Amino acid sequence: MMSKNKAITVSTSPWRTFKDKLAQYSVTTGGCLVLVALLLIFFYLLYVVEPVFHGAEVAPRAGTGTYTVQQNTLALGMEEQSEIAYQFEQTGILKFYQIEESKALAPLRQVTVLSEPVQAFAYSAPHQNTYLYASGRSILFVRPEFKISYPDNVRQITPEVSYPMGRTLIPVVPEGEQIQHVAFAWDEDQIGVASITEAGNAYFSTFEGEENFMTGEITWSSDSQKIAEKVSGTQALLMAPNVGRVFLIAKNQLQVFDTRDVDDISTLYQLPVNEMSANVLTASLLSGANSILIANDNGMISQWFEVNEESGRQLKEIRRFETNMTGINGIYPEFFRKTFFVTSENGQLSAFHTTNHAELWQGDLGDTPIRHLGISPRSDTLILQDGNQLKVFDVANEHPEVSWEALWSEIWYEGYQTPAYTWQSTSASDDFEPKFSLVPISFGTMKAAFYAMLFSVPIAIAAAIYTAYFMSSGMRKVVKPTIEIMEALPTVILGFLAGLWLAPIMENHLPGVVLLLLALPISTLSAALLWHYASPAVKNKVPEGWDAIVLIPVVLIAGAIALGLGPIFEELLFDGNVREFITNDLGIDYSQRNALVVGIAMGFAVIPTIFSITEDAIFSVPKHLSNGSLALGATRWQTLTRVVLLTASPGIFSAVMMGLGRAVGETMIVLMATGNTPIMDWNIFQGMRTLSANIAVEMPESEVGSSHYRILFLAAFVLFIFTFLFNTVAEFVRQRLRDKYSSL
Repeated sequence: MMSKNKAITVSTSPWRTFKDKLAQYSVTTGGCLVLVALLLIFFYLLYVVEPVFHGAEVAPRAGTGTYTVQQNTLALGMEEQSEIAYQFEQTGILKFYQIEESKALAPLRQVTVLSEPVQAFAYSAPHQNTYLYASGRSILFVRPEFKISYPDNVRQITPEVSYPMGRTLIPVVPEGEQIQHVAFAWDEDQIGVASITEAGNAYFSTFEGEENFMTGEITWSSDSQKIAEKVSGTQALLMAPNVGRVFLIAKNQLQVFDTRDVDDISTLYQLPVNEMSANVLTASLLSGANSILIANDNGMISQWFEVNEESGRQLKEIRRFETNMTGINGIYPEFFRKTFFVTSENGQLSAFHTTNHAELWQGDLGDTPIRHLGISPRSDTLILQDGNQLKVFDVANEHPEVSWEALWSEIWYEGYQTPAYTWQSTSASDDFEPKFSLVPISFGTMKAAFYAMLFSVPIAIAAAIYTAYFMSSGMRKVVKPTIEIMEALPTVILGFLAGLWLAPIMENHLPGVVLLLLALPISTLSAALLWHYASPAVKNKVPEGWDAIVLIPVVLIAGAIALGLGPIFEELLFDGNVREFITNDLGIDYSQRNALVVGIAMGFAVIPTIFSITEDAIFSVPKHLSNGSLALGATRWQTLTRVVLLTASPGIFSAVMMGLGRAVGETMIVLMATGNTPIMDWNIFQGMRTLSANIAVEMPESEVGSSHYRILFLAAFVLFIFTFLFNTVAEFVRQRLRDKYSSL
């Protein structure tokens, strides 16, 4: 009988075995799928981010070959589709060429735009696409244009020539003088022309257009002023696209004229630009004309722009680019980006980006001098004259503004007083210099998480200790689920309340809030002290484990008193305006939506996570450990600090790290309760911008595949790495704590 019963006891139901195996394999499969999902996210982020770190490539365009031309070229350019190029010649002829891929480079059309002898030539900023011939004392504006049509649904580009101010030569210098050097800019209805004559006189002329309302015809009026005399040894003459600056380099001296008012032209700067006694070879304005690039015969190129200093705005040399090139003969900036190409007499071509202070590409394209270079508006094609050969090259340079230095180092941006960590991805201006530093938004993530944890960790852990160890079971059944259900509150609601309700209240009652932070611990400790010395008759009226109820009226009264005394203290100590005292006397900036608001709101969201895990860890400590400690004569407090908390420390640490991970990844609260300003300041009264909020704000407006788009994915990757590191450290420390206190 006993053997039969034993056999029945040991035997296992096949159905139970099946369910056990199914559960085992399901859990294992689920865990593996989670790991696979994490790996897929990791590698997808890498897949999207990886292209931004590709270097530039320049390669001959397939099938175009070369074309032999005369060595009298003045300028090269091309239309936006990179299918037709043009060439201005010294003879006054404009030629168009077919440069479409897989089609031989061949002439399409030529137009004689000027039959007079050409003495000087100039071109505008690349995006203005206008050119100027000078003959004698007069000038002629020329503009290549491309008409797009669709006969039989096939795109066709037809090259044309326009003369913005007519085909008649326009005099800009007095009679008897001949133009030797010229520069100009075309700014909507205003044209500026700077010219230097053979006699050494420098003139500045403006043409302002007024459109006839009825006919649409534009009538031009002109004005001219002499701006310098006895100019000799001219090395470069340039003009800003807004007609507000003229740059003259002569005998290695840079002179900058303020030409915004033609009747009051003044010299802004005059300074030497010969680096290490090297002579200036050529110069060019970078895209946007906020910087001037100057090449010297020692192979060095320097970038100069204005910065604000205590004595006012100063033109300063910001950075240098060492080219290792001899005989630099041209600097060619891109249309809209801060990339520029450098050509030399020995056939070398280099590409640099100013923001990154980086050389993007360098190569030898031949043994003959590169005389001229043209860049497509999309910066994906080059046409150059190598000796007497025209050649076309494809350029792969999609993300020149991205580098590790630009992402993680201080960069001196145009117009900034000093190098800085800056995130500013977009602007309304075409000549905007993108600023993609991830440092301020990573700092903002840490700042928001720090203040949230500073608020939530003491409250959550203290509440968990009391709930698990001191509170009665009846009260615990109400308190614990109530706090845990707070985790179900949508963070968008918390962010909405923090930004539109809490932030104004804290701004209007800031002294009361500060007093509240002091009054709550003081009133709580005072109430505990009074309760300790209260008579047993009073204590017995409150059931054991329900003592916390006594604190509810204490906290409410203390809060009411603190907020009520706030205006009085503000009037007595701060003359009725604490905001003005903080800003003017302490020099601390105050923003309504600041780190204090975020800390409270996000801490409120994190508290349930930390509380729940910590409470479970403390409540799960085996009772025989605490009972044994009490039996040996230890007090409940000694048992808590020496036994219970040590045993539960792995779980408590995990709870804190889980809360930190939640705070780091939080989006909606920091999106709605901060100013979303990417600044680096630990000031609790200032806002911030976090990685997650930055992605949420800017991803909808980013162009797919652009540098901005991919850097936002890089920000997501950085956030992924942050949380991965936190979880890894948490697991490592938790295991160490478990091994250390497992013997208790």
